[in-house]
Amino acid sequence: MSRKLCLFSVFFLLAAEIRTPLGASELPRSARKNATEFIRSRCGATQYPGLCYTSLAGYSSAVQQNPAQLARLSANVTLSRIAVLMARVAVLARACHPRNASAPACPEAAALRDCAETLGYASDLTRKTEGELRELVEGPAAGPADASWRVSNAQTWLSAVLTDEETCADGFEEVASGSLTKADVSWRLRRLKQYTINALALVNNLASY
Repeated sequence: MSRKLCLFSVFFLLAAEIRTPLGASELPRSARKNATEFIRSRCGATQYPGLCYTSLAGYSSAVQQNPAQLARLSANVTLSRIAVLMARVAVLARACHPRNASAPACPEAAALRDCAETLGYASDLTRKTEGELRELVEGPAAGPADASWRVSNAQTWLSAVLTDEETCADGFEEVASGSLTKADVSWRLRRLKQYTINALALVNNLASY
């Protein structure tokens, strides 16, 4: 859900003054230490700070002390985790259908099919989120209203990603609790949601300036 954002001049900073490309060269030791502490501090405000820090600390040279870049990288990490789960669901779905076409598919077939579809939606929305944040970091200098709009879009889309992830989980509610497939996907979904929740928190922090 989109939130009303305060339009402060710091958005100029997010959009223009500190644009650091993902391929930034290695920072000097002191700057790298400051960037790492910046990531640790920002991650401390998320629901899963340890996961946030370990997944993003390696990007200190790219992040430096740019909150928009940090949120963008977090969205990228989430996107990669979605891709991993989509690949796993595809493997499980293929195994769920017997070679003998007359034999019934496994009980998880429908849930896996629906999950693959909703994860596809989640992937598209996360990619759009990354694009909006990329514009904040690398795009032309934008006024506070434009930056606010981009952050609002990112918030809305990541919230929808969480809904898609929950929809995938809901599809397995009718599957027997002893299903190994259900246990596998459910565990991976819980982990994915942690990445998504952290990414949303870092985006929400952009709106608090």
